[in-house]
Amino acid sequence: MANAVNNAGARAGEKERIPLTREGYEEKRARLTYLITERRREVADYIHEAKEAGDISESSAYEDAKNLQAMLEGEIQELQQVLDNAVILEAPIEEDGKRTVRLGATIEVETDKGTTRTFMLVSTVEANSAGGKLSDQSPVGRALQGHSVGDKVEVNTPGGAVFYTVKAIR
Repeated sequence: MANAVNNAGARAGEKERIPLTREGYEEKRARLTYLITERRREVADYIHEAKEAGDISESSAYEDAKNLQAMLEGEIQELQQVLDNAVILEAPIEEDGKRTVRLGATIEVETDKGTTRTFMLVSTVEANSAGGKLSDQSPVGRALQGHSVGDKVEVNTPGGAVFYTVKAIR
């Protein structure tokens, strides 16, 4: 009988593994601490103030506060699940004397137009294009995985094919 494997690579009965960089793990842990120690208290105060204002059955402030509380608790649960299942990514290792692009690697590429871009390849849980963290599930992330310095990689985008040359992997 074959063992079932979920989309996160874990077998049935095993916990899901969520790859995070050390920095991403610490950011999520700090966010969780803030939500539990400070934001919960702020939302509880908001609910209390809304209750004090009068009839809660018709109070939009009370309903807003309860909705805010539900969203907060949802985010707390999500962060706890991510942190409980996190696997910290190590720096890229060399295989056969070559470094290859993989999760956790910082990659410097040059476009076919001569523009240089640098980003870290991370899981979708940690992706943040404004912060230079590119998802491994994005078209560019998928295309670059497994490539080495000097490789020219074609990425199909809605605007057509774009070519990247891998300049450095750290």
